[in-house]
Amino acid sequence: MLYCAEQQVKGEISLKQLDAIIKQVVEALSAERQLKKVLIIPPDYTRFHSRSGEIASKIYELLGDAVTMVLPALGTHYKMTDEEKTSMFKGIPLSLIHDHDHKNEVVHLGTIDSDEVETISKGAVSFDWPIEVNRLLVEEPWDLIISIGQVVPHEVAGMSNYTKNTLVGVGGKECIDKSHFVGAICNMETIMGQIHNPVRDLLNLGSARFLSHLPIVYIQTVVAPDMKGGTLLKGVFASDDEQSYEKAAALAQKANIFLLDRCPKKVVVLLDEHEYKSTWVGNKSIYRSRLAIADEGELIILAPGLHTFGENPSADSFVRTYGYKGTEYIKQCIANDPELANNLGSASHLIHGSTEGRFSITYCPGHLSKEEIEQVGFSYGSLTEYASRYNPSTLSDGWNELDGEEIFYISNPGLGLWAYKEKFEAH
Repeated sequence: MLYCAEQQVKGEISLKQLDAIIKQVVEALSAERQLKKVLIIPPDYTRFHSRSGEIASKIYELLGDAVTMVLPALGTHYKMTDEEKTSMFKGIPLSLIHDHDHKNEVVHLGTIDSDEVETISKGAVSFDWPIEVNRLLVEEPWDLIISIGQVVPHEVAGMSNYTKNTLVGVGGKECIDKSHFVGAICNMETIMGQIHNPVRDLLNLGSARFLSHLPIVYIQTVVAPDMKGGTLLKGVFASDDEQSYEKAAALAQKANIFLLDRCPKKVVVLLDEHEYKSTWVGNKSIYRSRLAIADEGELIILAPGLHTFGENPSADSFVRTYGYKGTEYIKQCIANDPELANNLGSASHLIHGSTEGRFSITYCPGHLSKEEIEQVGFSYGSLTEYASRYNPSTLSDGWNELDGEEIFYISNPGLGLWAYKEKFEAH
């Protein structure tokens, strides 16, 4: 059932309007069922701009004690700090916010067998895919589970959120790892920005087959860059089925995909220091711009908050050991290292972060050394030097000219996908 479908193609949805929309959705849900025990699953701090925090806070304001738990969709990311939780989920007591543990807190619900996985992936992979979620979803008698998140072009699932929020965000390690590996082997460049693709089809199948008994309602947002360093809320959709995702994804294709008539030779991306602290998340700068960058071009990443590679110690170790050195290299490493073979999520990330030799990357970190950056396969740039040359405060999103040099600037890669029109349409 569709509970709301609000969008502003030309304007934006204000915070006041968002509050009214969420109130309408909550009232509709309250009218059809008794709400005494409600679980909210929002994204984590790496999706701070999604408006999900504001939505979660409004739901808590409306339902009060009926909201008995908030379970951020951490996936394999580091836990949110208390400061991040307080900042993102204003008004929600810290005691209600539970940290998902993708290794020790999940339950196995069933398996999509290798034949189905092979068919859906068009022969790219052939393995059983276990469906695992946080045990709290199925062991507690929820009256309502509200899954909140932003739909935006995504390197693994084509478009983010919907069933990804449950099967990856609060999923188990093997469930996460193998779904990501399907995306890596099926070629992220053919998946990004596509509403339907092998990974999305797998996620939807897993959810339909093993989670359909749960009272899940999805609230999906579409947030676009305002081209001035800020964001615009373009759409809010809610349903207990695929309608909210389908409608949000269709809007996101208009609001978050930017097709260029020519390929920039130099792209400069800024990573917000509070949102992007690892290459695991910060490599969105690579994923979301790679379809635009010219052959033998350069991507410059200004990363003042960067202090680690992985979003957990294991992932960090794999990045430091193997680096971002190409698909074929990582395939060989998987064949030779059983530990990496058992951590396909990390292997997928290493594939996604490589340019495959087509263009170069200069990473300018705030807290990692030259040796660390070069060890994983990137060129190092002094943040002070590069931020002075390519000063974010003086650049506008899109094309800029600096002393005769033409660059393309992106102030937040998490808000879109930039692609050379001819290349994107070929996919």
